[in-house]
Amino acid sequence: MEKDAAIGIFDSGIGGLTVLQQVARLLPQEQLVYLGDTARTPYGTKSPDVVRQYACENTDFLIGRGLKMLVVACNTVSAVALEMLGDRYDIPVVGVITPGVQAALRRSKKRRIGVIGTEATIASRAYTHALHQIDPGVEVLTRACPLFVPLVEEGWVENKVTREAALVYLGSLKHSGIDTLILGCTHYPLLKNCLAEILGPSVCLIDSAEETAKVVRSTLASEGLLRRKGDGGASFFVTDVPDRFVKVGARFLGEQIESAVRVELSATTNGKGRRLPR
Repeated sequence: MEKDAAIGIFDSGIGGLTVLQQVARLLPQEQLVYLGDTARTPYGTKSPDVVRQYACENTDFLIGRGLKMLVVACNTVSAVALEMLGDRYDIPVVGVITPGVQAALRRSKKRRIGVIGTEATIASRAYTHALHQIDPGVEVLTRACPLFVPLVEEGWVENKVTREAALVYLGSLKHSGIDTLILGCTHYPLLKNCLAEILGPSVCLIDSAEETAKVVRSTLASEGLLRRKGDGGASFFVTDVPDRFVKVGARFLGEQIESAVRVELSATTNGKGRRLPR
């Protein structure tokens, strides 16, 4: 692997752009390649075998772009396929669950931690299992917040509708005695201001995207793969509707995405994919 090789990041859709944003912030000299599997989202409703198949197809495509590290910016894939990807590919692989879990356990004093996520992520108990694997005594309280994803993608991050939804979702957690809350969906960092206002300063919000970026940086440093100089940049690929990706992606990154290339993935593309018309 070469230091100038790219960092590959994939998600089932758009939310993983929060991870890309944090990686770019910490490592502005790195080349990033993002794949959003927008044609097959959401992954949470798929079987584990299908999710693993999609994960391999996504990774094969990104490997074809020349990678030194893979970042799985998808909670579902991180829960059911991360170990398989690490065994199958000869590059470092980082997911979004463990970094957030480790940060929450470091910061929680009461050992009472909340987790919010999509219905699929909460039903999988991935965060609960990961927290108990490290600290069996920690109390974990979870809440599915299904409206947050469409609200974020609509750009409604701090308006009255979003605040009312957050009040309903977080009401029980606010009075449960948690001192730490894991944002267990890559869309949720865009709601941090709203969530912090509702929960108050006694609850520490854990941004899994931010924590994942820190692990990416430390892993590259330990492997001697940090790019020390040069201009960084990002290229974007999607499996459907690039125009919507470009439009909504600007809300995640705070800047315009110039373009996204639509590709078709399959088990036989050997990382090359097939470019499709917009």
